[in-house]
Amino acid sequence: MIRKISFILLGVCLTACLTLAQSRDLDPRIDQALPNLISIYHTIHSAPELSHYEAKTSALLAKQLSELGYTVTEHVGKYPNAAFKGYGVVAVMKNGAGPTVLVRTDLDALPVEEKTALAFASHVKMANDAGQEVPVMHACGHDIHITSLIGTARMLAALKDRWHGTLVLIGQPAEELGAGAEAMLSDNLYSRFPKPDYAVALHDTNDLPAGTVGYTPGYALASVDSVDILVRGVGGHGSRPEATKDPIVVAAQIVLALQTIVSRENSPFDPAVVTVGSIHGGTKNNIIPEEVRLQLTVRTYKEEVRQRILNSIARISRYTALAAGVPESLAPVITAGEAPGPATYNNPALTERLAAAFTKALGREHVVQTKPIMASEDFGVFGLEGHQIPTCIFWIGAADPAKYAESQKTGKPLPSLHSSQFAPDAEPTIRTGVKAMTSAVLELMQK
Repeated sequence: MIRKISFILLGVCLTACLTLAQSRDLDPRIDQALPNLISIYHTIHSAPELSHYEAKTSALLAKQLSELGYTVTEHVGKYPNAAFKGYGVVAVMKNGAGPTVLVRTDLDALPVEEKTALAFASHVKMANDAGQEVPVMHACGHDIHITSLIGTARMLAALKDRWHGTLVLIGQPAEELGAGAEAMLSDNLYSRFPKPDYAVALHDTNDLPAGTVGYTPGYALASVDSVDILVRGVGGHGSRPEATKDPIVVAAQIVLALQTIVSRENSPFDPAVVTVGSIHGGTKNNIIPEEVRLQLTVRTYKEEVRQRILNSIARISRYTALAAGVPESLAPVITAGEAPGPATYNNPALTERLAAAFTKALGREHVVQTKPIMASEDFGVFGLEGHQIPTCIFWIGAADPAKYAESQKTGKPLPSLHSSQFAPDAEPTIRTGVKAMTSAVLELMQK
């Protein structure tokens, strides 16, 4: 019995020592690749492209992966609007029998004017879907994600003796609109290419210092619904409100009443957000207009909560208008805005398994469990309805450690994602992204 226990302990020790040695072996490989990866990052950052228009970005990714020996397919993604081309990229590397693992990066940037003053800052302007010329910036760090995926692809191509199975690397367009993942699935992603046993992604954040990885088992990001409300009324002269049905007053009442959905109709144990982000109506001081437009964002985790809130928005809008005397024929019109996205659910078993791999690779002090947030992502779509494929998206810290420490001390927040001032500490962020994602894949595909 003692001998049996000794052999077990020896096996555990040897496994731990091998894992540590392999982790350390990654460091010189990443060090060697890092200068070129930083150069790629600068190129992507200075040439961002909006959702649906990621032509150059997808071509760059495809070229990098093809040169590494991956079998690459471009233009994957089918949209209802035929004017939009699918700029999805799928790269496959087969390495014998074993599990299939999908690793995703997003490709698109945001209509934000960059104000970082970086030497490689974006000065790009391009036409959006409405034909308006807007500034463009990688204000959400997708350039970090792309570069980390390329670095991970290099590591795994060079370490084929350490893993087996099929690796599927995805470059996903239109994440910012919540449309790209669904478009790729609609283009028969899982019948044209190997269906994964696991799907993994990363996302940078200024809520953690560079060099740190964060993970969240279970619900990690919320679903998102964009709701447009057209509040209609009877216009007229501002001096004679009694002869009108003022849609501005009705809209104001609707905005206030909507706040009771979360506070009075929803359980405090089910997180939800209803935000009115835009209100437009009227043209002049003394004119009561005929309509007012409201734009809302709704965030939830559970589908039943989501449906209840959407129904409540419709009910409150309709009966607030009727109570104000607005004719039935002019009841508010409610429509969906941008494509809805489901909540992102991290499979707990998979997430804890990857967290253990991160701890071995980076050290316990660099791996932290983080809280769920109400921002949204469409990565969870790759897991299919009902969580058929275990998925996990984890965080990599992007904040300069000294600035992060100062922010924690003073309480002054750092520029967040989607900010014109967002500037990741690129070198340690990319280094950590490559090492963490490589370690995750090696864990799932180990021999």
